[in-house]
Order: sequence, then structure tokens, then C-alpha cells
Amino acid sequence: MDLNHQYAQHQRALMGADRAANDDDRRAKLVKASRIAGRISEFQHGLGAAAACAWSKAQFGTPTPLATDFEATY
Repeated sequence: MDLNHQYAQHQRALMGADRAANDDDRRAKLVKASRIAGRISEFQHGLGAAAACAWSKAQFGTPTPLATDFEATY
């Protein structure tokens, strides 16, 4: 598997979801990104790659809210 190609495809799918014209298009692109992420994760786990744990965790983690300028300063 060409991981660089898969990572690029995943990134393109995510960027496409950001630019989607409607909810159905966005959902389809996110599903595509999720499938690619699953393939990457399976491949990495099959190799016993150390990055596999980080990649898997990143796919299922919850986003952390960013601090406002005021909160970051004080």
C-alpha cells in the first residue's frame, strides 16, 4: 500500500467535505475519508507500526475547543 497516496486521498476527501455544496455531498466525502482512514489503520496495525495507535486515536478523538485570545492570555 502506498501510504503517501492514501494520506493524500484522505486529506482531499476531508477538504472536499469542507467545500461541499450540501449536506449529502459533505456526508459522502466524510464517509469516503472514513473508509480510507480505516484502510490506513488496518494496514498499519497489520505491520505493527507504532503510528497505528496514534492514527486510530486521531480518527475517534473529540475535538478540543480552542481558547479565545482572552483565555490564552490570562
